[in-house]
Amino acid sequence: MRTNEKFSLLFRKKPIASEGNEGGALKRALGPLDLTTLGVGAIIGTGIFVLTGVAAAKYAGPGLVLSFLLAGIICAFAALCYSEFASTIPASGSAYTYSYTAFGEVIAWILGWDLILEYGFASAAVASGWSGYFQTLLSGFGLELPHALTSAFNPEKGTYFDITAAVITMIITFLLTRGVKEAARANGIMVGIKIIVVLIFIGVGVFYVHPANWHPFLPFGFSGVTAGAATVFFAYIGFDAVSTAAEEVKRPQRDLPIGIIASLAVCTILYIVVSLILTGIVPFSMLNVSDPVAFAFEFVNLNGLSWIVSLGAITGITTVLLVMMYGQTRLLYSMSRDGLLSPVFSKVSGKSQTPAVGSWLAGMIVALFSGFISLGHLAELTNIGTLFAFAVVSLGIIVLRRNNPNLKRGFRVPFVPFIPILSAVGCVYLMTRLAALTWITFFGWLIIGLMIYFAYGRHHSHLNPLRRK
Repeated sequence: MRTNEKFSLLFRKKPIASEGNEGGALKRALGPLDLTTLGVGAIIGTGIFVLTGVAAAKYAGPGLVLSFLLAGIICAFAALCYSEFASTIPASGSAYTYSYTAFGEVIAWILGWDLILEYGFASAAVASGWSGYFQTLLSGFGLELPHALTSAFNPEKGTYFDITAAVITMIITFLLTRGVKEAARANGIMVGIKIIVVLIFIGVGVFYVHPANWHPFLPFGFSGVTAGAATVFFAYIGFDAVSTAAEEVKRPQRDLPIGIIASLAVCTILYIVVSLILTGIVPFSMLNVSDPVAFAFEFVNLNGLSWIVSLGAITGITTVLLVMMYGQTRLLYSMSRDGLLSPVFSKVSGKSQTPAVGSWLAGMIVALFSGFISLGHLAELTNIGTLFAFAVVSLGIIVLRRNNPNLKRGFRVPFVPFIPILSAVGCVYLMTRLAALTWITFFGWLIIGLMIYFAYGRHHSHLNPLRRK
């Protein structure tokens, strides 16, 4: 085969007609409310209960509200692009699947590998955060775990394994293997609880706001606002996970755009209001704590409500972990079904109609990472992966409109190509605000992924003409 022919095979595209019609193995059981709560479940959690304090203290001060607004606007542009893709190509896989049809196989692999980083390591980091809150709750009842099992591997501190992080990961994995409707029902209950807790904070906290705490409003200047936006972008990760549910949605062309846009709108409003009240209650310089929302109530001597907020935070972080791991398993399912990963990840259980084997494998890997490695510092790495995916999906809308102008679309992005370009430019700009080490690690991850693709994926791909022979 000639060199130019080999090169062209790297960009072979998956036919759009084949998306979502590959066996119908997954059960269609989700509606728009399920999708909205799925999105809110993924978005409201670590960001609102943890990152608000760090971003205010280190970067934006009271201007954190502008950081959330800026990140929310960029996410809104990306959400519109995701909505068009989701309504046009209702298949599992999110950005991976969209790029497979718009750009070709090698770009799809890069996006898929990038999303494995996002979902996998974000899940491990969230599990570690859950463990910290849970152990704090246990200590309130006078219960203590053996010190060696309270945190990630660190012989100097005498800790070797975070047992609670690993256990919650496996519990979530078990729930996901029981069926998507069951997981969505549990998620809906937990989302309701944490929304109530957030509303309690808003309703009570507004009476303890001191406007003097908002001065100076931009202590670090506008550059602090943009750095804060790059940091809190982690808080918005999740609405893209809604699109991974495409093959389990009853009416994907209509319901997916509703779920994506509605969940993002609800969460953006809550983030802005909470950050405004939080910095109004507590001077921003004192907010560099792991539990800023609970700390705010402690600051004004409302310790009873502080306990309620901590319980809500645990619930909120649980739903983030649930949706992140759900997205991870459906991504692996799609890549495996296309031949780019081992077929074990696309083997569907007949009873639950879920990729049970792949879910257990992914769950055990995440449990090991969350148990042995402290992943709090990987929030920026997760951010860069997400921003990269959002930028590529946004540009994919322009490509798909040009190459397939007559394709049936349940939702259309307005003002193309301006909104997709604004989305891509905004994402790339926030990427430039991240640390150099984050970029180096990100490129290292992509290089490892390309090595796997050339060693396995391109040969086993279902679009490989030699394989079909």
